[in-house]
Amino acid sequence: MSKRASFGSKIGAVLVAAGSAIGLGSIWRFPYMTGENGGGAFLLVYLLSVVIVGIPVMLAEFAIGTHTRKSPVKAYNSLAPRWTWLGYNSVIVSLLISGFYYIVAGWSLEYFVSSIDGSLYGATDFHSNFAAFTSSWREPFYTVLFVVLTHAVVAMGVQQGLERISKIVMPVLLMMLVVLVVHSATMSGAAEGYRFLFAPDFKKAFSVRTIVSAIGQAFFSLSIGLGCMIAYSSYFKEGTNLTRTSISVSLMTFLVAMLSGMVIFPAVFSVEGLEPTAGPTLLFETLPFIFAEMPAPQLWSAIFFLLVALAALTSTISFHEVLTQYLQENHNVPRKHAARITTLATILLSVVCLKWEWFFGAFDTITADVLMPVGGLLTAVFAGWVFDRKVFREEISNHGTLPAKLFPLLVFVLKWVAPILLSVVFVWNLIF
Repeated sequence: MSKRASFGSKIGAVLVAAGSAIGLGSIWRFPYMTGENGGGAFLLVYLLSVVIVGIPVMLAEFAIGTHTRKSPVKAYNSLAPRWTWLGYNSVIVSLLISGFYYIVAGWSLEYFVSSIDGSLYGATDFHSNFAAFTSSWREPFYTVLFVVLTHAVVAMGVQQGLERISKIVMPVLLMMLVVLVVHSATMSGAAEGYRFLFAPDFKKAFSVRTIVSAIGQAFFSLSIGLGCMIAYSSYFKEGTNLTRTSISVSLMTFLVAMLSGMVIFPAVFSVEGLEPTAGPTLLFETLPFIFAEMPAPQLWSAIFFLLVALAALTSTISFHEVLTQYLQENHNVPRKHAARITTLATILLSVVCLKWEWFFGAFDTITADVLMPVGGLLTAVFAGWVFDRKVFREEISNHGTLPAKLFPLLVFVLKWVAPILLSVVFVWNLIF
């Protein structure tokens, strides 16, 4: 049996895991969720959700991956055969998310290209422009192009593909965000935008809706509960500090989300008639209005939508990897062939979502409101109640070489706190 591939460095492991987490969830979904849920109130509860629930569940997934060195399906099967279906949940979620996620990712490529050639700002009505794009041949073209770009990275392998692209993309992404944050700080609505983002209304902060939305956003943006972190951590080098890595990835994800808010909300409050509650269309229908009011709109628009595309790529790679790894390890398909099969299946599913919009909404709802919360809930239950306590502690402490003083607290959170909170999220999403 050939030796399992691994990341070449510990920083590579952090950047790959962070890349999976930092995607459209942080740059596209976080701003509009923040706008719809009270600004600073949502940001505060989101941070608490990341710390209280997100980091413990991510740490559990890391421990499962490093201990088994297997794909999610084989990992759960080797630890507790009755729980193998939880591994299959990750495969199903990754496949269904791919169906609609690549479409949104393709939008970012279209807006990047149309920003460069100036065609985006030749439009007089950006709402109509978006509608015209989504009803033209360009939408499926950019969707398929994004799938092909993702395929190219995954097919190159663990070190040459996943790790190398993350080492390039993640620093560039952070630098571009900082440049845009500095630029947004010079806009007339900066003070009001910062006040909206950072001054919490405590009446809203602890409302059920805000708490439920923030926990759901934490899971969506951190890519936990869907097997990506098990898949990636199976490639971690021996001796990787799992606690430090989970904290680094989670806080980096939070930082990117916060920086995205610092780019968008000052801009929104600088243009009369725009509202932070614009919803999912905030990036693609609203922001062009903002860029059009700025000096050198094509430049800033191109930078921003390239940023969105890069963030999306780091996440689509993780979905693709889960599916490729599953075929490779469970059906003995060579990696390049497994990547091709995954790519073809993804394109087919994306075409279905493009042709019938009902599937786009259904896949989004099923994954975000049902399968991901269930996956997160059951991952916490598995780690807290089923995962061998001694093995879990050994993985966290690197076989006793690192202190694990907070391990009892971690187990308590996974046994009680995370399942209760995630059950509330699941029930709320089903009822409301």
